[in-house]
Amino acid sequence: MAYDDELANRIRELLADEPAVTEKRMFGGLAFLIGGNMAVAASGEGGILLRVDPEQGDTLAEQPHAELAVMRGRAMQGWLRVGSEALATKRELERWVRRGVAYARSLPPKG
Repeated sequence: MAYDDELANRIRELLADEPAVTEKRMFGGLAFLIGGNMAVAASGEGGILLRVDPEQGDTLAEQPHAELAVMRGRAMQGWLRVGSEALATKRELERWVRRGVAYARSLPPKG
């Protein structure tokens, strides 16, 4: 499944004023990186793949339509999948995107 172009455009619009944003095809989707660190991606599995503080991952995964991301058969702390059902409005999407941006900004820049 290809990532949702409309969702990618909505994310792009939210990040328009963010400095040091780059886009890269990753994890079967389109990732948005801040200073070289992935913040959020329009996922090829639908919805978004989001990078968050690993200490908050379990708590955030309790939100409706959110779960820890599973990669190669194991749950990954600090990575969430958020289903499209939780991203219908700009406000809903922005809430998640801002979390990913905040965490990516807290990491040392790459590169």
